[in-house]
Amino acid sequence: MAKRQAATAAVEVDKASFNYKNIKAIDELTLEIPAGISFGLLGPNGAGKTTLIRLLVGLLKPKAGSLRILGQTPSRQTAHLIGYMPQLPSLYTELSVIQNVNFFARVYRMNDKRQRNQHVEEAIKLVDLWQRRKDSVMKLSGGMKQRVSLACAIVHNPPLLFLDEPTVGLDPELRVTFWEHFTELTKQGTTLIVSSHTMDDAAHCDRLAFMRDGKLIAQGTPSELRKATGKPDASLEDAFLYFIHREDKSVS
Repeated sequence: MAKRQAATAAVEVDKASFNYKNIKAIDELTLEIPAGISFGLLGPNGAGKTTLIRLLVGLLKPKAGSLRILGQTPSRQTAHLIGYMPQLPSLYTELSVIQNVNFFARVYRMNDKRQRNQHVEEAIKLVDLWQRRKDSVMKLSGGMKQRVSLACAIVHNPPLLFLDEPTVGLDPELRVTFWEHFTELTKQGTTLIVSSHTMDDAAHCDRLAFMRDGKLIAQGTPSELRKATGKPDASLEDAFLYFIHREDKSVS
């Protein structure tokens, strides 16, 4: 698969806000994500990571501000340009692995049957489930269902891929396998936006944004964020706590 030509920015967010009734989930957030990298949204549960992704894929509309993906406002018309792996697998458990992936390929407007079959096969082989392709999803383990969900998200070779907590509940070996897949995708020019609250996922990303209460409190490469603490042996967890404490001091 040839490496795609990257645009300047895959995602542009300008003072976007969103609230669920009285809860402000996204608070005047501004962010720009370059194309062709893996970008991690890191923060605790309730930080606004999933809400931001749902805004970017067009499932929610901002109450204020604007968002653009690949130069366009998220909408039904941009759906075929993105892949979305939600936090919980959205699969048809009665159907087989190959039937699920084929269904999503059709949803993503892959109407040429020969081309679609080729992409379906490539996606299933990428997640190492070709030998189980005829098995119904209900017979698979939780980790295998995650892999089917990933295959469904990448089957149409989207330039922009959103992964919401993609490694939650996976054993360490399978987590490594997932990140091998993700690294291969970025090498091909795909932009990955990964939300997570685990430092292991964060360490694999090219760049990170720390989120808290719907706001960005820091962003940079993992190395830059660790270095900002002033501690030579600082971990990403140390860096996250450092920026939280700095944010608290600036507010008080």
